[in-house]
Amino acid sequence: MSLATSQNMELTENLFKQMLLIRRFEEKICEVYNTDVVKSPVHLSIGQEAVAVGVCDNLRGDDFVSNTYRCHATHIAKGGDLNKMMAELYGKSGGCAGGKAGSMHLAEFEKGILGASAVVATTIPVAAGWALTLKMQESKQVVTSFFGDGATEEGVFSETINFAALHKLPILFVCENNRLAIHNPLERRWANSDICERIKTYGIETCKIESGDVFEIHQATNEALQKIREGNAPIFMEIATYRYKQHVGIAEDLHEDYRDMAEYQKWKDNDQIDKLAKILGDEKTAQIEKDVKSQIEEAVKFAENSPFPEDEELLTHVYA
Repeated sequence: MSLATSQNMELTENLFKQMLLIRRFEEKICEVYNTDVVKSPVHLSIGQEAVAVGVCDNLRGDDFVSNTYRCHATHIAKGGDLNKMMAELYGKSGGCAGGKAGSMHLAEFEKGILGASAVVATTIPVAAGWALTLKMQESKQVVTSFFGDGATEEGVFSETINFAALHKLPILFVCENNRLAIHNPLERRWANSDICERIKTYGIETCKIESGDVFEIHQATNEALQKIREGNAPIFMEIATYRYKQHVGIAEDLHEDYRDMAEYQKWKDNDQIDKLAKILGDEKTAQIEKDVKSQIEEAVKFAENSPFPEDEELLTHVYA
């Protein structure tokens, strides 16, 4: 086996393992959700794993990400502690936010995860503020801001894009474009659905990936981050993707009329986890499945054994 082939297989295995861990983690949430052990609403990324993994695999440990309320995938891909994450969903004191945050507000600063928010687009200016800090410190660190296509319609998005372009901030904007703002398809919201075309008017370099291919996402991100670290920032990436589950919750909603079933089937046929599994072969995928299952079982056990927060915890992290 050549060195290049060996490196390619190592990358394939790494990307597959991360995507599989995200999917199996969220499938475990689906399994336990109706027992009420998970103490908050959940927005699942099943089907969208390639974006978080393809992007975050290029980030350094000291880089930062900001997130949306559909944040499980990015939290795991950036290296968030799986045990603490599961405990947070269970509302336990062992969680990454002490049981206060739940699914929609995950944060783990020591892993470079600035946090998520339940309010659309609100983490985008937070990411820009942190990027400004890094620039003032003359750091080579980068902030990556993840958001959905619906967030690009919020005023604070345009304000932040302009500010980032004006001050040449070290920030990578990543639009996870599943073309759905809850149940409203993109073509019903915009006469011109080309998001990158709008962003270019701010003087920002853009990159559009429509294939959903995790390797293409990975390569494009690698190139973008190199440019940002060299000072040619910011960069905007629009990455097409698709969520299999309902907007919020664990159910299928294929009966709803907002979905185009032909599009749904196209994305299912292009599932990146299935694609990489075929490359790796049955023996390797079975080994990775076993490892992933073990990690999730350990996380569930940690969450179950972690105590609920004491009443006094209500008085911490408040101003008055």
